[in-house]
Parts: sequence; structure tokens; C-alpha cells
Amino acid sequence: MIPVPILASLGDTVESFLGAANDFFTHLATINWFALIVALGCFGMYLLLRSRALFNALRAAYPDEEIQWRAVWGGYVVAYGLNNFVPASAGNVAQYYLTKNSIRNSTYPTVTAALATGAVLDAAVSTLVLAFAFTQGIFPKPADFADLGSFDLAFVGRHPELTLFIVTALLVIALTAIAVLSSRVHAFWARVGQGITILRDRRRYAREMVTWQLGAWAFRLVTWWLMLIAFHIGGSLRNVLLVQAVQVISAALQVTPGGAGVQQALFVAVFAGIASETAVAAYSVGQQIALSVFTLGLAFAAMTVIFRKRGFRQLIRDAKAARAAESG
Repeated sequence: MIPVPILASLGDTVESFLGAANDFFTHLATINWFALIVALGCFGMYLLLRSRALFNALRAAYPDEEIQWRAVWGGYVVAYGLNNFVPASAGNVAQYYLTKNSIRNSTYPTVTAALATGAVLDAAVSTLVLAFAFTQGIFPKPADFADLGSFDLAFVGRHPELTLFIVTALLVIALTAIAVLSSRVHAFWARVGQGITILRDRRRYAREMVTWQLGAWAFRLVTWWLMLIAFHIGGSLRNVLLVQAVQVISAALQVTPGGAGVQQALFVAVFAGIASETAVAAYSVGQQIALSVFTLGLAFAAMTVIFRKRGFRQLIRDAKAARAAESG
């Protein structure tokens, strides 16, 4: 049975989110729709430029295979769109499946490793953003997460030792599974090494990944700037970096779809002194709804036009079945 405190926290998260959604719909008339639409266009550019960096990583891993940028972009936006509606980043499974199937003679370990190379620069940028956010005096520290109205954050704040134990246990289990269950351990790691080929060539990595990712990051930050303007919170570099810090934490604690509860709770805490709680709540939910609908539309277009698939549920089932068949 689920403990009563956890159920109560989860209930509070749902209630808070629904209340914020109501605030958003009551503020529709006040939204700067031009800024919102341009923000969505900028976010589309972010996805496009980032997919190009991933395309270059895959091209380095498979120099003798034909790789289509549109297929890499399609797999990426399908994952992004689904992750806003399904928990625990389940959309990534669909991305690996779609990307692998678009490249002849490819394997899941290599494709997964190549797609993961984008995390190197992301981790560096996210670390700097978080360091800035925690020095501002208004961003909640991990120890204060227990007092925020989010199930995900409250659990981490109230049970830091248990959270650390769970993360460590999952890592140990994953490493053990790789070592024990794979009968071709050396082949597995060789394929992983093939996936990170681009990281071994510093000049190529800087030219074909870092430049594209930095461009993508610029469009991502502009997206947050315009979103803040659209919802009348106030566009500034400081606020943009605080928004990105919230995004980093919500991605790390993505139990609910899109980290909805985490984002809302953190935004209310961060912007409490800048705008009214109602306005901030409307912004937190409105931004997520806008991005979720936009990326889901892109995901549906990619799934039907590029991959000729029908239905997201069937896609995820096929992806899990294919992954299990190869690992077995």
C-alpha cells in the first residue's frame, strides 16, 4: 500500500495543478499572443538545431550508412512530445526505436550512446545555470523542497537519504544487468564506444555538435524570455536563467508527465516577489500547456508523415517489443 503522507502529497500536487490551470484559462485574454507564438517558433528552432547536433553524432558513429536528418529530427520531436504526456521519459524509448529503424545495420547501444552525447554540453550549461540560481537567494535549496507543493519535490526534500539510496541502487542494478545478462559484454561496450565516436575528435565535436547545441541553447533561452513577456512576468536575463534552472530540476525529477508539479511549485517560489501568485501560477501552467500542445503536434506530424505510424500507444508498444527482442 502507498503510505498516506505520499498519497496526500500527490493529492495536493494534483489539486494545486488544477487550480493553476484554472488561473491560466481565466487569464487567456491578458496573454500577449504575439510573444507566445514567436516563443513557440523559437522553441521549434531549438528542437531543429539540437536534432542537427544529434544527427552529426550519429553520422560520426555510422560513416558508411545513409542517415536522414529528418528521421533524427522526427524521432527527437516524437520523444519530446510524448514526454510531456507520459511519465518517466517513456517517450525516449520511441526515439531510440524510430532512430534505429531509420539507419541500416544500426544497434540500440550505438544509437542510444550517440543520442546521449548531447548531454555532455547540456550538463555543463545546466551546472552553471543551477550555480547561478542558487546564489540568487530566492531559489529553493534542496533542503526546502519538502515545503513546496509538489509530490516529486516533497519526496526528495523529506527523504534525501532514501532518494540517494534509490538512485544509487538503480545505477548498481543497471550496471549489474549489463555485466550479467549480456552474453556479449565486449561487443556491447564496443557498440557503445562506436556511439560516442564524435567525442574522441575534439575539433569535429566542437564544429559539428557544440556549435549547433549552443545555437539551440540560444533559441531555448529566447523562448523563456518571450514566454515571460507573454504572461507578463517580466523578461530579463536573470528571470530567464531562473526559468532554465526550474527546467533542469523538473527534468531530473520527471516522475509526472513533463514534471508538471515540480515546475509549478518552483515557479511560484521563485517569482513570488515579482508577480502575483495567480499570475505566476497561470504562467507556470500556461507555458507548459502551450509547449506540450505545440510539441505534441510536431510529434504527431513526424510520426505520420516521416515514419508512417498510426497511434502513439502502438508506437510505444512496438518500440518496447523491439528493444526487448534485441536485448533477448
